[in-house]
Parts: sequence; C-alpha cells; structure tokens
Amino acid sequence: MDRNSLLKSAARVANRVTVTPVDRNVLRPKPLRKTVAGKVVLVTGASSGIGRATALRVGAAGGIVLLVARTADALEALRNEIKQAGGTAYAYPCDLSDLDQIDALVEQVLDAHGHVDILVNNAGLSIRRKASNSFDRFHDFQRPMQLNYFAPLRLAAGLLPTMTDRRSGQVINVSSWAVQVRPARFSGYTASKAALEAWSDCVQGELLDDGIVFSNIRMPLVRTPMIQPTKIYRRIPALTPEEAAAVVCDVMVTRARRVSPLAARFLSATELLSPGAADRIRKNAV
Repeated sequence: MDRNSLLKSAARVANRVTVTPVDRNVLRPKPLRKTVAGKVVLVTGASSGIGRATALRVGAAGGIVLLVARTADALEALRNEIKQAGGTAYAYPCDLSDLDQIDALVEQVLDAHGHVDILVNNAGLSIRRKASNSFDRFHDFQRPMQLNYFAPLRLAAGLLPTMTDRRSGQVINVSSWAVQVRPARFSGYTASKAALEAWSDCVQGELLDDGIVFSNIRMPLVRTPMIQPTKIYRRIPALTPEEAAAVVCDVMVTRARRVSPLAARFLSATELLSPGAADRIRKNAV
C-alpha cells in the first residue's frame, strides 16, 4: 500500500468517533429539540464551517442562538436565515483575539439574555509549519494560543458564574484529534488545544457538583477553510461541516465528556506503549 492509500485508509477510520459518557443520558439520548428548545446557546466561529452548521441545527431545534464571529455581514446573513426558518438568533460581532472585546461581549450577552446555557467554543486557528521555521516567527505560537486557549478561557470565565448560580450549564470545546495524535508541524496549534482541554478538565473537578459539564470534542479532519492550506489534506477523506455539527449537537444531548476518533485513540495507545513507534508515525503521516 502506497503512502497516499495508507493516509486515506487511516482518515476513514479516523472519521469514526467514539464517546466517553459523563452520565446515563448517553444511553438514553433525547432529540435535540428537547435539549435546546428555549435554551441560550452561544456559538463562536459561527460565520462559517462547523460553527455555522451548528447554529443552523440549534436554531431549527428551537434554541436561542447567539452568533459570534468577526464578520458582521456573515453573521447578519446567518441570523436572517435562521429567522426565516422559524428560529431565533442574535448576531454579536466580536474579534476573539481581543480580550477587551470578549469582556464587552460577555457584558452585552448577560445584559440581553441573563445567562448562557451552552457555550460552544468553536472558533480556532491552525498553523502548519515546522517548529524550526517558527523560531523567528514567535507569533506562530502566540496567535493559536490567543484564539484557541485564552479566548475561550476568557469567555468561559465570564459566563461560568451565572452557570454556577443556576447550577446548570455546558461548555463544549471543539478541540482536535491532534491533542492525542500530536502531529509533526502542528506544534503551536496542538499545544493550544491541549491547554484548553487541560484547563477544562481541571475546572471540571472543581464544578463537578454544580451541574456544569465540560465536553471536549477531539474532532477529526473537517472540510473547512482551516485545512485548505495543507495540500495533502485535499486528498484525504474528511467530515463535512454538517457532519461535524451533528457531532457537536449530539454532545449537547448526551453531555459526554469526551468524543474522539478511533484512530486517535489507537495512536494514543501506541504512544504509551512505544513513543518511538509513535514518532515514526508522526514523521511519515504529514
């Protein structure tokens, strides 16, 4: 089997996801409408890709969708699309790389809606570059950390107090299978996603009895603009944004703590048994 065929086969397996449940609701899943109808759901990165597809699903299921992204025109178009389909949505343009704008967003949202029931941290930035080529471009590490870690942390920090007061809430992090696979050339991106997962797990321990769940979705490849610069990914099977949004919405229903691709779990196990073998996989896979 040549290299491209091997990558395609691995990707097909990777796109199958498995769930680590947090409670018995996983065994008795409810329709999305029963979960989100009348609930306030904030989705970052809502102007395109996974965020847009998720917002459409939640809006169709009766959720009150708060759309967050930088592009005001795209958010307004999506808001109108949800409204025309009978849903409820509000557009909140915000540059999530600016912490002051996040603070203003939190204040605006809480003033208008009182609370957020489900926060979907979907907005993200990926950079594929050898570490040796980034040593004189330190922003290659700073920018992913800013958007993938500090932004969702700041947003969660602003919204969690009302969740704890109400003893109800969910924070969904659209993470990446890179956290388990740790692919070469994605060190800045992978580190930023791993940081968010680690923070979320630590805080989950503190809020375990407060009715709040942190869900980390280690998403496999998704056919969005984020992966377009990596040419090899154009030949590898990937989820559509709609398929990825279905995973996000399923997690709203099940409140699973972890969702991850089978292939990522396999490579994670390989790492434990033989770090050297895992290193060779990383070297040859990208």
